[in-house]
Amino acid sequence: MSLRPGYNPSNDWQHGGFTRRQALHAGAVGLLGLGMNHLAGLREAKADVDARPLGKAKSLIFIFLSGGLSQHDSFDMKPDAPDNIRGEFKPIATKTPGLQICEHLPLLAQRSEMWALCRSVTHGSNEHSAGHHMMLTGHSELPTGFNPNSPKRTDRASIAAIAGYATRNRQKNNLPTAVVLPERLVHNSGRVIPGQHAGEMGPKHDPWIIEASPFHNMSYGAFPEYAFDHQDRGKPDERVFQAPQLSLPHGLGMESVQGRLELLKSLRRQRRDLAHHAQVENFDRLRQGAVSLLTESSVHEALDVTHADAKDLDRYGRNSFGWSLLMARKLVNAGVSLVQVNLGNDETWDTHGNAFPHLKNNLFPPTDKAVAALLDDLKSTGELDETMIVMAGEFGRTPKITLLEKNYKLPGRDHWGALQSVFFAGGGVRGGNVIGKSDAIGAYPTERPVKPESFAATIYHALGIPATAAWYDVENRPHHIYHGEPIAELF
Repeated sequence: MSLRPGYNPSNDWQHGGFTRRQALHAGAVGLLGLGMNHLAGLREAKADVDARPLGKAKSLIFIFLSGGLSQHDSFDMKPDAPDNIRGEFKPIATKTPGLQICEHLPLLAQRSEMWALCRSVTHGSNEHSAGHHMMLTGHSELPTGFNPNSPKRTDRASIAAIAGYATRNRQKNNLPTAVVLPERLVHNSGRVIPGQHAGEMGPKHDPWIIEASPFHNMSYGAFPEYAFDHQDRGKPDERVFQAPQLSLPHGLGMESVQGRLELLKSLRRQRRDLAHHAQVENFDRLRQGAVSLLTESSVHEALDVTHADAKDLDRYGRNSFGWSLLMARKLVNAGVSLVQVNLGNDETWDTHGNAFPHLKNNLFPPTDKAVAALLDDLKSTGELDETMIVMAGEFGRTPKITLLEKNYKLPGRDHWGALQSVFFAGGGVRGGNVIGKSDAIGAYPTERPVKPESFAATIYHALGIPATAAWYDVENRPHHIYHGEPIAELF
């Protein structure tokens, strides 16, 4: 088998190692979107840096609200502001004295001792693609050549990719370290939103994507129970949440596996192929790991959430939000380090118009229910201290309520990068805690402004990634992982 120019096998532990051709030749990748580069990293990797844990979290569930959650209508309400700022919703007391949140998040209010808020996250963009890139990668500045209409390999690496890379040596099984579900974030025009993959790290480090939620260009929310159309002009939402419906990291060049029958056929075929190609001891160990992954019952159970226990489905919700967070919980339980859950497709939370009925009727109910169930599950098993939960979007919303477009019957709020509230729980986070403060109309931070760099650093710190950690490119050059200080007051 030929090797790429300049290839040095001794450096494989630093930057993924196996070529695309090697991975495909090995039958590598099969079903679950994994290349042998992942398995090599998990089984054979050396440590780049001191990996002694700093934070308590062994895993992270990163809930992303694409479109931008309004801080005024959720976690930083302004009941004393003028009518055109405070909105239609009323605040309610939480279990934490003095802490109030939106009346349409009652289950989270009852569990405030488990979570904390940062009300002062800020960056400089009001544009969706730029905001996504900033919050998904933890970088306030856009890279040279950034294209809002298309991901590029010069983009910054996503937090999911970085965290997956930095925790890969801790895996005690063959599962991927970083997973994104239930779909990629794709604009209704069909363009893929930048910031979701490994960018400059290269395709070998892209998170594993589970596409269980079929793309629909005009329907948003938690289908089938809470689907809606932002502008009342889309086609009916007849999607079916189906897993496993898996795809490989981009660039590995294989088709996704769709449907259980094809899954079983592929399992049998790959077992034969892997056995046929196993010719050396080291490769045989990796082969065995790959086979055990493909046949691991806990993986199949984690993915098949629509057939989960009825009590679990009732608690999480029988909709795409509930199924997604239940899948994330099961994957973390099975040993995945980081799971990013996109609650809705691209711009689901983009409430330019019809904001208050959409939040009240379509977005808050399934979110409140599913996140509360996730917290309860992790607390009941003692895993909350070892599992961090983060919930954020690409930005917040404008203080002023306006009717922005003729397509909407009712008003909403525009994009606002200057301020958003971010939710944290578990992994050592001190519950009932609020960091930062905004001004009287919820426009700008007045205390403890937090940039995307510190947001990302908080995640890395909670996962025990050392401040000196680096990732290595194909030229064996180190790149710092931390670009800010963690939010120390959370812990």
